[in-house]
Amino acid sequence: MDTKATVTELIKDVVTTLITVAVIIGIGIVLTGTWPFMVAVESGSMEPHMHRGDVVFLVSPDRTKIITWEEGKKIGYKSFGDYGDVIVYYPNGDKSRTPIIHRAMYWVEKGEPMPNGEPAPHAGYITKGDYNHIPDQPRLSSPVKKEWIVGVAKFRIPFIGYLRLIFG
Repeated sequence: MDTKATVTELIKDVVTTLITVAVIIGIGIVLTGTWPFMVAVESGSMEPHMHRGDVVFLVSPDRTKIITWEEGKKIGYKSFGDYGDVIVYYPNGDKSRTPIIHRAMYWVEKGEPMPNGEPAPHAGYITKGDYNHIPDQPRLSSPVKKEWIVGVAKFRIPFIGYLRLIFG
């Protein structure tokens, strides 16, 4: 067996794999307008509609209108088993923190009361996990500004995210 030929074949395989991954990522970003364009659900806060280990595909909030639970109930729009859209956002815009995937419940303007009665420090979405009894604000985040949103959940593939959770 020729060692030089084996090394050359290995390099070709690695380069081909890297190019394939780059093309898939590039196509995903072009189609969805966001990165990451898919995330693994890490907790049970969205049960029974999303489960730990599900992979959820996202679309940029610039490419779709976010419909809140409040609006969805009025017009009969449901996503993932309940009214309104599910969004993925960085708590308080902090990209060093793990993004949260929860439902957009309603919009508040600056100064309007948040769920705890305190005035909102700025305009944004009030969010809540479907399994949770209380909203995220102000417990996990202040109202979610549009620029903090990674994406709007559009569909999910059950359980394939477990691999990512094991190694992530």
